[in-house]
Amino acid sequence: MRFFNTGVKAFVAAAMIASALPAHAQVTETVAKRHMIAAANPHAAQAGLAMMRAGGSAVDAAIATQMVLGLVEPESSGIGGGAFMLVYDQKNRRTTSFDGREMAPASATPTMFLDANGQPRTKGDAIPGGLSVGIPGVVKMLALAHKKYGKLPWAKLFEPAIKLADDGFPVGPKLARTIKNFTRGANMPDIRAHFYHPDGTTLAEGEIYKNAEYAATLRKIAAEGPDGFYKGEIAQAIVDKVQNAPRQKGGMTLADLANYQAKERSPVCGDYRQYRVCSMGPPSSGGIAVLQILGMLQRFTPAELTPNTVSGAHLFAQASRLAYADRAMYLADPGFVDVPIRGLTDKDYVQSRAALIDPARDMGTATAGNPPQKHAALSPQVSPALHGTSHMTIVDDSGQVVAMTTSVESVFGAEIMTRGFMLNNTLTDFSFQPVRDGKPVANAPAAGKLPLSSMSPTIVFDKNRNFLVSVGSPGGPAIINYVSQILIGILDAGMSPKQAIAMPHEVNMNGNTLLEKSDVSDMLAAQLTAMGHTVQVPRVEGSGLHGIQKVKGGYIGAADPRRDGIALGD
Repeated sequence: MRFFNTGVKAFVAAAMIASALPAHAQVTETVAKRHMIAAANPHAAQAGLAMMRAGGSAVDAAIATQMVLGLVEPESSGIGGGAFMLVYDQKNRRTTSFDGREMAPASATPTMFLDANGQPRTKGDAIPGGLSVGIPGVVKMLALAHKKYGKLPWAKLFEPAIKLADDGFPVGPKLARTIKNFTRGANMPDIRAHFYHPDGTTLAEGEIYKNAEYAATLRKIAAEGPDGFYKGEIAQAIVDKVQNAPRQKGGMTLADLANYQAKERSPVCGDYRQYRVCSMGPPSSGGIAVLQILGMLQRFTPAELTPNTVSGAHLFAQASRLAYADRAMYLADPGFVDVPIRGLTDKDYVQSRAALIDPARDMGTATAGNPPQKHAALSPQVSPALHGTSHMTIVDDSGQVVAMTTSVESVFGAEIMTRGFMLNNTLTDFSFQPVRDGKPVANAPAAGKLPLSSMSPTIVFDKNRNFLVSVGSPGGPAIINYVSQILIGILDAGMSPKQAIAMPHEVNMNGNTLLEKSDVSDMLAAQLTAMGHTVQVPRVEGSGLHGIQKVKGGYIGAADPRRDGIALGD
């Protein structure tokens, strides 16, 4: 139970900071014929749409959207963080992925998050300051994707964010309530300087917020490319902030920044009924876990899996338990650990795991399986859960699809800023305990290592291998459940993106079963309890799902009512 109890309290707390709307809140659905974007803020979505109207690609739109998100949703993502991008190239019918995950600096050690007694610290204690900051990856990742799939000039993609930062914008509901509820931010000088008034009150919804420092930073990156960020004065400012943070000084150097490289990687793909599902592979655990959950549930009929029914919630929880058990044991940076990717997604192995599911009784805490591929003898990790993440889904005129999940890890990242942007706390995504029961933990910290993620940008193809659906979400480790559940809703229950995104969440990360409060949650809780589940019905709404579905004559898209998102298109 330690895995669950360590993470769920932090998960609940962070989700309550990030969200306030009930699951049944009104969701708008957008219809478009040529191109579409669904993103977490209207200003960001409008920037992406403007790029596509100017003839830009989905990748161009994603870059413009990210630059605006770093301004209007700084608590969730930005150029001081990292991202994973999945791209479907309609012209060549090829799906690829780009890895912009933050990297541990050369100063990182396996014991960096242990206290003086050699025990793992709490995540909340380890986050603030410089020690938790990983080398930001999003700028180099976007430059790598732009080199391959961009159509518009790099500098043009920064224009909407620069103008908005200079002119100012009305603070949105999510940013306003996050600042207000994130009370410990009052003790961090950068957060106070940007998001508090001199009298100690926080920025309120509708107030105009300007960020001239961020505009200057974007101008430099626009003019110089990624070197404008990873070398020179901005790089020096990052290093100075990390090494001289008000709490927990870090050891990042200019060499760490200059040496960072984003990577293009093969996605992980698998079949679910007649569909083909592709998602992000390691160092994200998301794609493998989503494929495992769906693969295990194939033995059941779509009717048995209907979300927010007793059978649907129970079966989903059992498959999720098994996937999270494997995640905790085997998933990590493939540059450091022999991750058994093929073994974990092997159809026979997945079906052997599915055979452990009792349709009538909860299995309790699941243990990891033994996938048919060489792998190290490891011990399962304990992974606390917090999240400061965003997602966007985009389709352009050529049919190019982007699913991109982007993050500073926790709410307001490491709670320090430089040159107008937040720095991430992604190193706390490592397992704080490097060895358990005499065995190494796969996701232990190390110099040059990428921390494990749960981000799950996903693209689904129909039986003819044509694009059908693209989805993704923030939500920490629960991202895996959010994405899997929405796919079951769309593919099995025949829901529209609007319906699937709005439905109440069901979450089981190999611990208690969490049911988002709804009209049926009390009934489900009682029946699931009778089946052996330990159920909680907290007011947890930490998702930010965005989905686009291909339909006859165009696309339909929707954004999560729990955040400020919107779908726009022509």
